[in-house]
Amino acid sequence: MFASDMNPARDAGRVTTAGTVLFPIQFTWPYGGRSVFLSGSFNRWTELVPMSQVEGCPNVFQAVYAVPLGCHEYKFFVDGEWRHDERQPHKTVEYGIVNTFDAIPIPAEVPLVHPHSEILNNMEVDNGLMHRVSAVTLNQAMPRISEEDVMASRHRIAVYLQAHTAYELLPESGKVVALDVALPVKQAFHILSEQGIPLAPLWDFRKGKFVGVITASDFILILRELVNNRSNLTEEELETHSIAAWKEGKAYLKGQVDGHGRPIPKELIYVSVQYSDLHASPSENLKDVALKILQSGVAIVPIIHLEDGLFPQLLHLASLAGILKCICRYVKHCPSSLPILQLPIYAIPLGTWVPRIGESSSRPFAMLRLTASLSSALDMLVEAHVSSIPIVDDNDSLVDVYCRSDIMALAKGRAYTHNLNEMTVHQ
Repeated sequence: MFASDMNPARDAGRVTTAGTVLFPIQFTWPYGGRSVFLSGSFNRWTELVPMSQVEGCPNVFQAVYAVPLGCHEYKFFVDGEWRHDERQPHKTVEYGIVNTFDAIPIPAEVPLVHPHSEILNNMEVDNGLMHRVSAVTLNQAMPRISEEDVMASRHRIAVYLQAHTAYELLPESGKVVALDVALPVKQAFHILSEQGIPLAPLWDFRKGKFVGVITASDFILILRELVNNRSNLTEEELETHSIAAWKEGKAYLKGQVDGHGRPIPKELIYVSVQYSDLHASPSENLKDVALKILQSGVAIVPIIHLEDGLFPQLLHLASLAGILKCICRYVKHCPSSLPILQLPIYAIPLGTWVPRIGESSSRPFAMLRLTASLSSALDMLVEAHVSSIPIVDDNDSLVDVYCRSDIMALAKGRAYTHNLNEMTVHQ
């Protein structure tokens, strides 16, 4: 006799009266049905646990159930028929085919392998419980993904990006800081530091338009010039030299000049948004925005509203992170629609890896010791084309990360007036 009135997670993460620690595990049935239940060895096959339909995914049912440590078997009761998930580990026993998993503690330093990425997704538990759950995993062999699933994931993402516009990147509320190109560069960096932002679009009142972006990278280049004395730029000149003058000088430093020795003007890369009938109708979809960022090698592109006869209005700053947030919202309730998300990070050729951890890389892994000079950190950020540097101890264990945006902290208290060759990353 099965009962169906139980609370599947009422004792999750607790110690029972028998002294057994229970951990919540999320189970998913992605093949549809009218009524779906779960049962397994963890409840001695004596209870049917009702599974709820996922909003926005009519074929996906999920349930959270608290299980003790150990090896477990389970099946699904779908529309009055016992079924198992062929995509999950399974075996044949005396009463048929059952799915299996091992819930065992894993040391923190061992990479966790989650063959089913939905284990901890969308769990209605508090942060403390989530922390305890993170020590348990379905410990199976690394999952493999077929080329068909890879192509299906790419296709679904491409369709989503093409069907959604840049307007979806706009927050319900917020602020965007823009700076006048006539501002002294020193004042500009102080403003960025005080506002807690690493970059800002630039407005030219004389031209009546946005003409560029000033970023932490500009501050890094200026600091390198001050350290290396490769130009006539001095700390006093930061008080008077405008952003426009620095941008012109930057073009000379990078050799971006025409045949007459004049700096070549760079066009601002931006996303255009227009309004009609009180509804936003951006001319560019998310795929266009992503390609614009990637192909231009920039961190952000301003989203600007253009209307004839009026000054352009800066609405937001589009980034790859913002686009990824949109994708996450899209797959939040139906992660199985993207099979590639079920792989662990280290199974995907993504990012920069140390050869002994991931696959061999032709590029050395950029990292520094705490005793490294701050000037060496600036050099590495520029020359290695990275946005952050892992800071490690003598055992190559990670102790911190130094990012481009952290450079802006030097604008406070005139820290840049110190000798950056003598200042350490630790300081």
